[in-house]
Amino acid sequence: MIRLILVTLLFLLSLLTVLPAATSKLWYVSILVTEFCWFFFAIVLVLLLLSFGKKKHRVLMFLLGITTLAFYAVPVIGAYRVAPTLKRLFANNIDKQSSGIADTSPFKLGQMITGVYAKKVPYKTLTYDPTNKLTLDFYPSLTAGKKPCIVIVHGGSWAAGNSQQLPDLNSALAKAGYHVATINYRLAPEYHFPAPIEDLQTALTYLRSEMASLSIDTTRFVLLGRSAGGQIVLSAAYTLNDPAIKGVISFYGPADMVWGYANPTNPLVLDSKKVIEDYLSGTYKQVPQQYINSSATETATTRSVHTLLIYGENDPLVSHLHGGRLGKKLDSLKVKHYDLYLPWATHGFDYTLNGPAGQLSTWSVLEFLKTVL
Repeated sequence: MIRLILVTLLFLLSLLTVLPAATSKLWYVSILVTEFCWFFFAIVLVLLLLSFGKKKHRVLMFLLGITTLAFYAVPVIGAYRVAPTLKRLFANNIDKQSSGIADTSPFKLGQMITGVYAKKVPYKTLTYDPTNKLTLDFYPSLTAGKKPCIVIVHGGSWAAGNSQQLPDLNSALAKAGYHVATINYRLAPEYHFPAPIEDLQTALTYLRSEMASLSIDTTRFVLLGRSAGGQIVLSAAYTLNDPAIKGVISFYGPADMVWGYANPTNPLVLDSKKVIEDYLSGTYKQVPQQYINSSATETATTRSVHTLLIYGENDPLVSHLHGGRLGKKLDSLKVKHYDLYLPWATHGFDYTLNGPAGQLSTWSVLEFLKTVL
C-alpha cells in the first residue's frame, strides 16, 4: 500500500510535465519535475521493480506506474524532437565550419547526470554606479585576450533578485571564451521604468571605462536577461541605439506589456497586474505611455539587433505568447530572430543547464553568440 501511495503521489507530480503549475509553490516543484525528470523516472522504476510479483494492487500499480513513467519521459522525448530543429535553424543562418554545429549535439542524455558537478568560474564584484551603490559580478573569459562581453540582467518581477541568480550559465559562457558581467539594478516599487534600462546603460559605460584592465572588446556586447530581465534587455537593445550591442537574448521575458497587463497571470501563482503597476508606476489607464515604451513589440525597429527568444510553453508566470507577438513584429520589420519554444518547460527551467530545457537553451545561446559575434 505504501508503494502504491508513493507512485500515486509521483503520478500527480508527473502531470507538471504537461500542465502549468496552479500555485507558486507548485511552480518551484515543476522546475524540479521537468529538469530533473530522470531522477523521478528512476524512483518510479525502482518502486515498480520492488512491487514485481506482488499480487495486491498489481494491475493498478502496473498501469499507474507505466503512465507515470511516460509523463516523466515527456521532457526527454521533447528534447530529442526539438534538437534537430535547432540544428537546422542555426545551420541555415551561420557558417557551419565556424560554429561547429556538425560536431555538437543540443541534447545529450548522459549530461543530465554527468554535468551536475561542472566546475564554476570564480568572479569578482565591482561597483559600477557608486551613486546608487550598484554592483556587477564579472566572470573573466577562460580564453586569454580581448573578448566580447555578455551582460546579464536578472529576473525577479523587477522588484527582487540579484546578480547571483542562476549563475551556472555565467561559468559556461566564460568557459566558452566570453567575459560575463551580471548586474544589479534599481528595483521597484521604489524605482520605476526606465530606471533599470538607465542602469544597464551605466554598466556598459563602466565596462568601457575598464576595457583595458578587464580585457573587454568594447565593440561587441550582447545583452541577456531572464523574465523581468528579459524585458529590460529587450527594451535596452531596441532603444539605446548602441552600435556595440550586437544581439539580445530573452529568456521567458515579457515583450508586450500592454497585452501582458490585459492578460494577467493566475493570481495563485503571481499577481502580475500589481507587479507591472509597481514597475511602470501605475495602471495602463493612468500611464499608458509607460506600457507602450516598455514593450519590445512597440520599440522594435528595422534597425533592431538580432534576437534570440526562449520560452517554455508550460510557463505559468510569463506566457510564451509574448515571444510569438514579438516574433511577428520582428518578422514584419525583417529583423532576424531565432526562437526556441519548449513545450514541457516552465519558468526558470535554466535553474540547471543539464536538464532537457537547460541543455537546449544553453546550446542555442552559444550558437547565437557565434552568429552575432
